[in-house]
Amino acid sequence: MGFETHDFEAERGPSWQRTGWPLADTDDLTASLDPTQMTAAVKAAAQKAGRSLSEAELTEAAGASIRAMLLVRTFRVRGHLAADLDPLGIQKQDIPADLTPEYHGFVGAEQDKPIYLGGVMGLERATVRELVAILRANYCGKVGLEYMHISDVEERRFLQDRFEGADKTIDFTPNGKKAILNKVIEGEEYEKFLARKYVGTKRFGLDGGESMIPALEAVIKYGGQLGVREIVYGMAHRGRLNVLANVMAKPYRVIFHEFQGGTANPEDVGGSGDVKYHLGTSTDREFDGISVHMSLVPNPSHLEAVNPVVLGKVRAQQVWRDDLGKGKHNQVLPVLIHGDAAFAGQGIVWECLGFSGIRGYNTGGCVHFIVNNQIGFTTSPQFSRGSPYPSDVAKGVQAPIIHVNGDDPEAVTFACKLAIDFRQTFKRDVVIDMWCYRRFGHNEGDEPMFTQPLMYAKIGKHPPVSELYAARLAAEGAVDESYAQIVIDGFNAYLEKEFEAAGSYKPNEADWFAGRWSGFNRPVDPETARRNVATGIEAKLFDSLGRTISTVPEDLTIHRTLGRVIDAKREMFQSGEGFDWATGEALAFGSLLSEGYGVRLSGQDCGRGTFSQRHAVWVDQNTERKYVPLSQVPHGRFDVLDSPLSEYAVLGFEYGYALTDPKTLVLWEAQFGDFANGAQIIIDQYIAAAEAKWLRANGIVLLLPHGFEGQGPEHSSARLERYLQLCAQDNIQVCNITTPANYFHVLRRQMH
Repeated sequence: MGFETHDFEAERGPSWQRTGWPLADTDDLTASLDPTQMTAAVKAAAQKAGRSLSEAELTEAAGASIRAMLLVRTFRVRGHLAADLDPLGIQKQDIPADLTPEYHGFVGAEQDKPIYLGGVMGLERATVRELVAILRANYCGKVGLEYMHISDVEERRFLQDRFEGADKTIDFTPNGKKAILNKVIEGEEYEKFLARKYVGTKRFGLDGGESMIPALEAVIKYGGQLGVREIVYGMAHRGRLNVLANVMAKPYRVIFHEFQGGTANPEDVGGSGDVKYHLGTSTDREFDGISVHMSLVPNPSHLEAVNPVVLGKVRAQQVWRDDLGKGKHNQVLPVLIHGDAAFAGQGIVWECLGFSGIRGYNTGGCVHFIVNNQIGFTTSPQFSRGSPYPSDVAKGVQAPIIHVNGDDPEAVTFACKLAIDFRQTFKRDVVIDMWCYRRFGHNEGDEPMFTQPLMYAKIGKHPPVSELYAARLAAEGAVDESYAQIVIDGFNAYLEKEFEAAGSYKPNEADWFAGRWSGFNRPVDPETARRNVATGIEAKLFDSLGRTISTVPEDLTIHRTLGRVIDAKREMFQSGEGFDWATGEALAFGSLLSEGYGVRLSGQDCGRGTFSQRHAVWVDQNTERKYVPLSQVPHGRFDVLDSPLSEYAVLGFEYGYALTDPKTLVLWEAQFGDFANGAQIIIDQYIAAAEAKWLRANGIVLLLPHGFEGQGPEHSSARLERYLQLCAQDNIQVCNITTPANYFHVLRRQMH
C-alpha cells in the first residue's frame, strides 16, 4: 500500500477540513430570489412573448414571481406537515398557514393571474391556484418528503425531478397493481392463519402494516435492476415471521413446524435454540431474470442490536465482492427495518447512522424502513420523543426521509422504489417512515385497551389494508369484485397443505459451516482438539517481518520519538532479546498476512495505540501522509482503523464482519478493558450466545488492555469475571496474556 496518498495529498489545511464546502452551486429557487436576476428574467420572457412591460409592471411581476418561488420553497420544506399520513386520522392536522397562497400575499383574484416561473415545477407560467394544486398533490398526498435539510444540490434535484410536477403521479400497471394486492393479501391471510391455528401464541404479527410486504419486494426487484446482487436485512420481531415467509421465502411448513414445538435444526445439533421470531434465514429470489441473494440476520430481543451486525456483514461482503470505493457500493445492500419507538429511542440507531461515509465502516448507504405503529409497547409517541417524527434523528446525516401512509400499498411501494433509486445513485442512507397501526397488542395476548382505548376503538372499526385496496382497484376497473376473494381462497388452501406437511417435516441439515465457513466444524473432542496447533513461524519469515516493521522509507519524516521506538525494534531483531508487546503483536499480524489471512483491527485510537505502544500507522510530520508498514506484507489485507467514539455499534459492526469472513482475524480493542461494558449487549447476546441460539460461529477477538498502573479503578480491570461467567459449552476463550510470546501465539492460534 505504501503511502495512503488518497487521504491527504489532494487537500491543504488540517486533516479534519471539510472538502467541497461551502457549496459553490445553488438550486433554482435560491438563485431566483435575487430581485435583479428575477426582474431581468421576467423582462426577457416578456420580450420573447412579444410584450413590453413598464418599470412598474416589471417590478410587480418580478415581486409576484419571487413570492411564488417562496411559496414553492415552503412546500418543499414543510409540505410533509400537511400530508395525509395517518390511516387512523388521529394525527391529521390543518394545513399550516405558510402553505396557503394568502400567507404569501396572493389574495382573491391574484390567485388566478398567470405568473412567470421560469421552469420551476416544470412550468414556464402558471396561476397561483394551479401552482398550489400541483404542490399539494406532490407534497401533501399519501407521501410526504423531507429533503430540504440536505446540503447537496444534486441530491435535492434528483428527488425533485422524481417528485415534482403536474405529471408526477404514483402509477403502476394493471399487472403491477394486482401483484401489490396479491402480496398484501398474502401478508394479511398468513397472520390470520397463524392466529386461527395457534390461538394465543405470540407471533408479533405485522397486522396493520402489511403494505411493507410488496414494498420490500420492490426493493429486491428494482434493486436488482440497479445492480444489487445481495441484500442483508436486520429487523426486530414485529412482522419478522411475515418477512421470513413472504419476502425471504422461508417455507411455510418449516415455520409451522417451529410453531408446533419442532426445532429448526436436526436433533443431533444441540444448542439452546431460540424463539421463532428471533431466527434468521437466507435465500435467493429472482425477478426479471436477475437473482438476488438475501439473508436476514438473527436478532435478540434488544430491538436495534442487529443494526451494526448487518452493517459489518455488508462491509465484509463488499470487500469480498470488490465492491468498495468510488463508483462502487452497488452490489451489496443493507436494509434495516425498525419500529418507530425504537428508532427514536435507542442510541444504537444514531451510532450506526454515524458510520455513513466513514472510512472502514461506510457501506454505501442503508435503506431504513420504519414500521410506524404510532405506539411503543404501551407508550404513545408524545411520551417517547419530543420531535414530530421518529425519523428526525436521521436528519443528522442528511438522509432523505419519505413519510408514507401505510393504507396505500402503491404509495409505500413507490417510496421504496424511490429509496433504492436514491441509494444506488448517491450511496447514502435513506429512510422510509410508513405510518400504520398495530391491530393487536404488543403481542397477541396483550390487551391494548388498558392504555390506548381511543386508538384501539378506532383500530377495531378500521378495515384492513387489503379490503381498502381491493375496493379501490375494483373501482378503477383494474380487478373485478371477486378477484380478492379468489386470491384469498387459493392462498389459504396452499397454507392448509403446508400446515399438513409441517407434521412430518424434519430438518436434514444444520444451517452453519456452509458457504465461506465450509471446512470449519465443531471440535470432535472439546478437551484437546484445539491444543495441538503449531503456531511458530520460520526464522526467514521472522527476520523479514522484522525488517518490514523497523525500516523507515527515505521520503517519510517520522516523529522523533517514534524514531527511537523503531530503533529499539531493530535492536530487538539484531540481539534476539527484549521483544515487547507491540512487536509480538505485529509479528503475529504480519505472519498471518503472509499466509493469506486478512487482519482487521478497529477501536478508538488503534493506529497509534491508546498507550502509544502500537504505531501500526506512521504519520509524516510534514504532510500527515500515512504509512502502514504491515500493508507491505504480500497476500493478506491489513486494515487498522481509528473507529468512531462508540463501543456498542463498533463492536457489533466488527462482530458482523467476522460473521461473514472467517479468513480474517477481526479484533476490536477497548481503549481500556473496562470500556467494553458499553458494548455489553453485543457481548452477551451475540458473542457469548449466538452459536447456541442460532448456530452462528464467530472468531472475533476482544483486546481488553488493563493493568495496575495507578490510573484508578476505571482502568485497572477488564472485569474478566463477567466473561468467565459467560463461559459455557466451549463458546469463548478468556485469555490472561502474561508475555509478548503468549500474545503472538494466541493470536496465531485463533486463526489456525
